[in-house]
Amino acid sequence: MEQQTEQIRRIGTISMGLRAPIVQEGDPLQDIVVNTVLEAAASGAFQVEDRDILAVTESILARSQSNYATISQIGADVKAKLGGDTLGVIFPILSRNRFSICLKGFARGARKIVLMLSYPSDEVGNHLVDIDLIDEKRIDPYTDTLTQEEFESLFGKSCHTFTQMDYVTYYKELIQAEGCEAEIIFSNNPRAILDFTDTVLTCDIHTRFRTKRLLKKAGARLVLGMDDILNASVDGSGFHPEYGLLGSNKSTEETIKLFPVDCDAFVKNVQKQLLQKTGKQVEVMIYGDGAFKDPVGKIWELADPVVSPGYTDGLLGTPNEVKLKYLADNEFKHLTGDALKEAVRRSISEKQEHLGNHMAAQGTTPRRLTDLIGSLCDLTSGSGDKGTPFVYIKGYFDNYTV
Repeated sequence: MEQQTEQIRRIGTISMGLRAPIVQEGDPLQDIVVNTVLEAAASGAFQVEDRDILAVTESILARSQSNYATISQIGADVKAKLGGDTLGVIFPILSRNRFSICLKGFARGARKIVLMLSYPSDEVGNHLVDIDLIDEKRIDPYTDTLTQEEFESLFGKSCHTFTQMDYVTYYKELIQAEGCEAEIIFSNNPRAILDFTDTVLTCDIHTRFRTKRLLKKAGARLVLGMDDILNASVDGSGFHPEYGLLGSNKSTEETIKLFPVDCDAFVKNVQKQLLQKTGKQVEVMIYGDGAFKDPVGKIWELADPVVSPGYTDGLLGTPNEVKLKYLADNEFKHLTGDALKEAVRRSISEKQEHLGNHMAAQGTTPRRLTDLIGSLCDLTSGSGDKGTPFVYIKGYFDNYTV
C-alpha cells in the first residue's frame, strides 16, 4: 500500500481587502458588510471559520451614520464655548485632510487666532524643519519660543517631506480668509501661549490631557480641546460625545465627517448576524489610522484618537506568544529536523497562559491586539482607490502547532 504523505500547512495569517459597494449616507451598512463577506466566501475566496476577523473602516461607518458637520457649526460651537475674541490654538497636526477644515471653523468663531505650532515636527511626526538644522542654529526646541519672522529667518519657509506644502503660510492664509486676524508662533511649551491669550483650544491628540492640565495649572482662564468641540449636536450637526472633532476628516470644502458613534453596538450586531448565517463566531472591529512610523518622513500614522473605536470581546488583550528564534537558538539549539520541530510545537502547546516577561516571549510586541490588527488593516486597505473598506483576516490567532 502506498504510504500517505503528511500534508504540511504552509500558509499562516492572511489579510484580504474585500471590495464593497460605494456606501452613502443612510445606507444599511450592517447588511452590506455581512452580504459582502458571504458573497466573497461563496466565490471561493475563503471559508468563514471561527476566530476569523472582519474589520470595517471607521470612515465608511461614519458616512452611513451621516455623522457630518459644517464649518459654520464648528465656528458656532467655538464662539459659544470660547467667547469669540482672541483664541490660542495650539499643537495642531499639519494636515490638509485632518486639520485645515477644522481651523477654518475655529477662525469663524474668533476675532483673532494665535496659532502655536510645535517644532521641529507636529505630534504625529510631520516636520516643519529638519532637526539637524535646529542643532546647527543652536536653537533649543524645548525652551525657545519663536515668532514666525524669527523662525523663517533661521530656517526659511517650511516644506513638508512628502507634500512639499508650506503649512505655516497655508494655515495663516486659511485663518485670514475667514476674516480672522492671525499670528503664528512656534513652541513646544504649552504655557507659552499664555503670553498672548488666556483662552486656549488645544489641538493635540494623544497628549491632550497633559496639555490641558499644564495650562490650567499655569493660570489659563479657559482651556478646551478638540474633543470638547462638537461633543454634542450644534444646530442639527453630527457630533461625537467622547472625541468631538478628534478623528474627523475633510469631506467637502465646507463640511467634515466626524468619527463614528455606537461602534460597539455595530460590531456586535454584525457578529451576531454572521453567526446566524454561517454558524461561525467571527470577531469584528472598526479600524481607523494604524499605529506605525514611516522610516523616511518619520511620520507616526495615528492621527485618530484610537486605532479601533469598537471591537468584539474576542479581540481584547495582547498577544501571548513565544519567540521561535529564541527557542531555536537557546533551549533547543542541540536539536535539528523533526526533533526540533516537535520540541518547538510542544513548547508552544505547553506555554503559560500569561508569559509576561519570560525570556521566550521577549520581542513579541505585546501591544493591544486591536492596535496590531488595526494597523494591519490600515495597510491592507490603503486610503486611496482600492475600494476595499472591509478587511477579512484568517489565521491571526493560529500558531506553529495549528
